[in-house]
Amino acid sequence: MEKLSLFLGCIVPNRYPGIEKATKLCLQKLDIDVSDLPGASCCPAPGVFKSFDKATWLALASRNIVLSEKMGRDVLTVCNGCYGSLADANLELKKDPELKACTNNCLKEIGMEFRGTVEVRHIIEYLYKEFGPEKLKEYITTQFDIKVALHYGCHLIKPSRDRNLGETEAPVFFDELVEATGAKSVDYTDKMMCCGAGGGVRSGHAPESLEMLEHKLACIRQAGVDCIVNACPFCHLQFDRGQLAVNEKFGTDYSIPVLHYSQLLGLALGFSPSDLGIEQNAVQNVEFLAKIYEISAGLE
Repeated sequence: MEKLSLFLGCIVPNRYPGIEKATKLCLQKLDIDVSDLPGASCCPAPGVFKSFDKATWLALASRNIVLSEKMGRDVLTVCNGCYGSLADANLELKKDPELKACTNNCLKEIGMEFRGTVEVRHIIEYLYKEFGPEKLKEYITTQFDIKVALHYGCHLIKPSRDRNLGETEAPVFFDELVEATGAKSVDYTDKMMCCGAGGGVRSGHAPESLEMLEHKLACIRQAGVDCIVNACPFCHLQFDRGQLAVNEKFGTDYSIPVLHYSQLLGLALGFSPSDLGIEQNAVQNVEFLAKIYEISAGLE
């Protein structure tokens, strides 16, 4: 397997360090050669920078990629937005010599050059393609028999022509990775709908963002699951802290636990909830925590 650099983005180290720890514990357990990416900046956010100033977006994104090129490592992300920004910039610059030359003219001012020698991977895409559900099962030590509402998010699967992850309207690859842990991925209404956070909606159009989230939460609650599992810290933030805002705005009482896939996988690999930072979430569901602690301890 290729060597990787870990691109954490902004939200993980600043808001959810438990996801960082869970990711590193999982990668170590799976014997994946990964190193931190010193000097990395914001990806930058694809729904904002790319929409308003493409040249600036390419310059900032390519700088992060060049840092990994210098290490001779492919970039590994744990965030859909970071993946969308870095993977799309990497592909555009590789395909378009004019864009590459223009971007390198900017990078030249800081002594850098984009060469196009590495790939950008998302941890879900990487695990599915390089391991697959069956191989992943060989590492599982604890079967987590819980019901999960899976949220793919937008940038992981689209633009579909570039992702090469199969069906985009009803994908199954992430579900298969979830079920490799022993969990059951439960279907629910509007599963592929956006969580309402991306594209500047959460910050610029809060009422609409919360309306979208409340609809998703209602559908998830109706499915009768134990928790939500995502692959993106921004979606994670929306589902986690967003539940508190939804409850305040709509008078609801949502308390659905939220896990990043690295945390679910970490549980199945034998790490405890405290090892994985699960108790750092804004939503603290006592019954769920008791359940996963019991499974971790082999008491169920």
